[in-house]
Amino acid sequence: MENEIFQERAEKANKLREAGINPYPYKYEPTGKTKELTEKYKDLEIGKHLEEDIYAVAGRVMSLREHGKSAFGHIKDGTGLLQLYFKMDLLGEKQWELFKKLDIGDFIGAKGDIFKTRTGEVTLRVRELTLLSKALLPLPEKWHGLKDVEIRYRQRYLDMIANPEVKDTFYTRSCIIKLIRKFLEEKHFLEVETPMMHSIPGGAAAKPFKTFHNALGIELFMRIAPELYLKRLLVGGFERVFEINRNFRNEGISIKHNPEFTMLELYQAYADYNDMMDLTEEIFEYVAKNIFGTTKIVYQEKEIDFARPWKRISMADAVKEVTGIDVANLYFEDIKAACAAKNITTAPVATKGQLINELFEKLVEPELIQPTIIKDYPVEISPLAKKKRDDDLLVERFEVFIFGRETANAFSELNDPVDQKARFLKQVDHEKEAELKKVDYDYITALEHGMPPAGGLGIGIDRMVMFFTNAPSIRDVILFPQMRPKDETGV
Repeated sequence: MENEIFQERAEKANKLREAGINPYPYKYEPTGKTKELTEKYKDLEIGKHLEEDIYAVAGRVMSLREHGKSAFGHIKDGTGLLQLYFKMDLLGEKQWELFKKLDIGDFIGAKGDIFKTRTGEVTLRVRELTLLSKALLPLPEKWHGLKDVEIRYRQRYLDMIANPEVKDTFYTRSCIIKLIRKFLEEKHFLEVETPMMHSIPGGAAAKPFKTFHNALGIELFMRIAPELYLKRLLVGGFERVFEINRNFRNEGISIKHNPEFTMLELYQAYADYNDMMDLTEEIFEYVAKNIFGTTKIVYQEKEIDFARPWKRISMADAVKEVTGIDVANLYFEDIKAACAAKNITTAPVATKGQLINELFEKLVEPELIQPTIIKDYPVEISPLAKKKRDDDLLVERFEVFIFGRETANAFSELNDPVDQKARFLKQVDHEKEAELKKVDYDYITALEHGMPPAGGLGIGIDRMVMFFTNAPSIRDVILFPQMRPKDETGV
């Protein structure tokens, strides 16, 4: 059926060419937008024609209803819908023939005057018609909508045409990023760009994507985090920097994970993780108030309140609060037995800190619905954070959890080069993947030149957008999420 439609529309395009009409012209200059016109003339008297008010509009044909020698239709531009009225007497025979070759999905330009129909709809009476792009394939059936998620994610352009709320999601996403930039710039942070290709995958524990640079003859890795480069800038003299950009992790895909994702990462000299806690709360509260006028939103039928202050609790206390297991005062074997009793599988070489983290991830995370700051992590799982001032077994690190999902991560940044080198070396001893068994000695050298005390913060932009758009999956907030090709040709 689709092939027949394609052939029929292609034939129309050929006939237009034969008639001297280019079905894909170069340019058109609209003088009005659909929403602007419907708002401007909403109080126009029914049946009244404003023949002196001439506008040119452009957009995609979304409906056509022909009645003999006249017709109504709607076009859609980036702002909304507008009804058009076509009449043979007004258009003339040649333009009417052009109209007869229109299909739903075509882009057109229409110039004419404004009136309001008997049903009260603001309408442009078309005096001049221009075909701007002939659509050879049909749109999804508008009365069915487009619900197939495979098609929606794979062909996002159809998703946006059929489901207007999808465009709203990405408008909101853009607004959120603009607000974050504005907030940080007002606090004197400088936006920077750091490399996407790294010679050593660093800044996080994740499996990287590998590539190869032919001219240099070296293997490179798509970055898993910008952290080590941003902190080099603190060494170089910048005191407040941030970057909003992509990270790449060669790991699983789920409603919370995409291999390519967007992070905000920032660093502030002379600050610590307590300052980052305050800053994180401020960012979320600022965005919520500016988008919704309130700190309260509804996400997946649960009300979430971003108003400061948020609950702040140590990882050990959170585990005790939810499970009753007092991990801070138990020995390794007791914690391992507690994991076994809760049916939590642990690695044979797991440390005490890693076992505590397993208990937390499996049993506590799902309970953290309201914005919660979990702080004071085991040192073994946090190689880039400073040790806690009163406890060498912990580090000054926190993560933010909302709706059971980790959304932000922050440290009092480790700036002792001797401690940092020792932790890097200890970390690679526990890594199985060969490509992770590398130490960024240039970063150690940078620290040896002196880095000021600093707080660092990373926020997952995609997850943040999910909350503010009530999106159930991360794929709903990424324009073109990664998909498995349909077949070997990628079609």
